[in-house]
This record gives sequence, C-alpha cells and structure tokens, in this order.
Amino acid sequence: MIRRTFIAATAALTVAGGMAFAQDGMTVVETAQGNENFSTLAAAIEAAGLVETLNGDGPFTVFAPTNDAFAALPDGTVDTLLQEENRDQLTSILTYHVVPGAAMSGDLSDGQMLDTVNGEQLEVSIDGDTVTVGGATVQIANIEASNGVIHGIDSVLMPSGDM
Repeated sequence: MIRRTFIAATAALTVAGGMAFAQDGMTVVETAQGNENFSTLAAAIEAAGLVETLNGDGPFTVFAPTNDAFAALPDGTVDTLLQEENRDQLTSILTYHVVPGAAMSGDLSDGQMLDTVNGEQLEVSIDGDTVTVGGATVQIANIEASNGVIHGIDSVLMPSGDM
C-alpha cells in the first residue's frame, strides 16, 4: 500500500509538473482551473453551472478527466456538450465523476463500489500499481484541495444513458 501511494505521488509530481497538491484554500474547482492538465474540465464545470456547487464545503473526490481524455472523445463531442441545450447531459456526465467525501488513493480498495453524485456507481480496480475507476486509469493521484481531492484520469466516464 505504501509503495503504491509513493508511486502515485511520484506520478502526480511528474505529470502535474511538480504540483502534487493545491495551494492552501483552493477548492477542487480552483485547483482544476489552476492546473493546465484540467483546462477542458474547468470549462465544462463552468458550462454545466457546477462551479458554485463544487466550490462548496464538500468534501468531494473528483475523478478528473485530463485534457487528453477529452481530446480522445469523437470529434465535436466536447463542443456539443458545452452547448447550453446540452447542459443536463453535461451535468450528468460531470457529476458521474464526483464522489461525496475525500478519498485519497490509499483509501481505495480493489472491488470497492463508489456512489457518485449523479446516483450511479463506479467500481475501483487495483492491479499492482495500477488503479482504475470505472475503467479509467488514475494517472495523477491525490491532488489535495481545501474541499476535497482530485485524481486525474485518462478517459471521460459516461454514465448509463449518456452518449
């Protein structure tokens, strides 16, 4: 467990350009906005009208798709989701990435089921040093914020009924 946490923290330092945790007082939204790996997510949070909610007390665990994860979606998907008429669908997708409570990587266990804010569940799988949530691999672990934690993932998770 300690080895896995150390490797995840090292990966976070490498991928996040040396920023393994947020500056004091930054919420999960502010942390995402300040991290170049999450600029698409930050724009989506704003378009969905979730800034105020995710700036709230929390705590929240956000499994945050990286910009590369959004770029891997079919052409035009992100632009379509950001349109006002698709706000409900975008909100459903984003809240599928949020779990109540602050779960650091060491708190997760193989086979664990996480209840998301949108009401569906995500399954955690741990194979050696690789942690996946809902099939997405955690690439950047344990980015701490004042109201929770962010884990950067390599794909956008889609709840049932979306896309």
